[in-house]
Amino acid sequence: MLLVALFILFIIVLLLSRTLVKKDILIFPSLIIFIIDVFYSPLKSVGKRLGFDDTLVDQVGIILRNRANKKKFDSIPPEKKIIVLPHCLRVAECEATLKESGIKCTKCNKCAIGIIKEKAEPMGYKVFIVPGSSFIKKIIQKHKFESVIGVACYEDLNLTMMAFADYHPQGVLLSRSGCFETKVDLKTLFDIIGYKKEDEENKNKN
Repeated sequence: MLLVALFILFIIVLLLSRTLVKKDILIFPSLIIFIIDVFYSPLKSVGKRLGFDDTLVDQVGIILRNRANKKKFDSIPPEKKIIVLPHCLRVAECEATLKESGIKCTKCNKCAIGIIKEKAEPMGYKVFIVPGSSFIKKIIQKHKFESVIGVACYEDLNLTMMAFADYHPQGVLLSRSGCFETKVDLKTLFDIIGYKKEDEENKNKN
């Protein structure tokens, strides 16, 4: 009976999730986030068997977490925030080296990473480029911060936001995913961090 009840619950959550994605309607957000966190793998498995989009659970997790955390995220100053970028944003000829806290960017501006660092770090953000989930644990253990922005593909981003759940995360999806020379929409990221080109131009004039 318990298994049947759980299966019915999963179907209801998946149907609500599909409605959320299609119609952009918030339905029981806190409850859905809780169920996704607790039953992530079973939900993905049931969704696949029923023919739902493979990314549905992750899409909903990201959307709901972004909305639930936005107010608190916006109230925290940039100096207390970090940005976590995936190493797959790098170009093939990248000369950056691997350090204890991730990839050490040389700011060659051949990929989005250097551009993000150039704009975000003067605002106070710390930027980390990670090659794997183990580095995320090191960042949490060794660095003090109150909030985080993550960039990744659907599944990695949702799982990363789960890992940083206590830090009011905001997530930005890769605009071109994969494991090599991926892309991110810089405008979306800059909107989240509060960067405005006009503000920088005015500052330079002064």
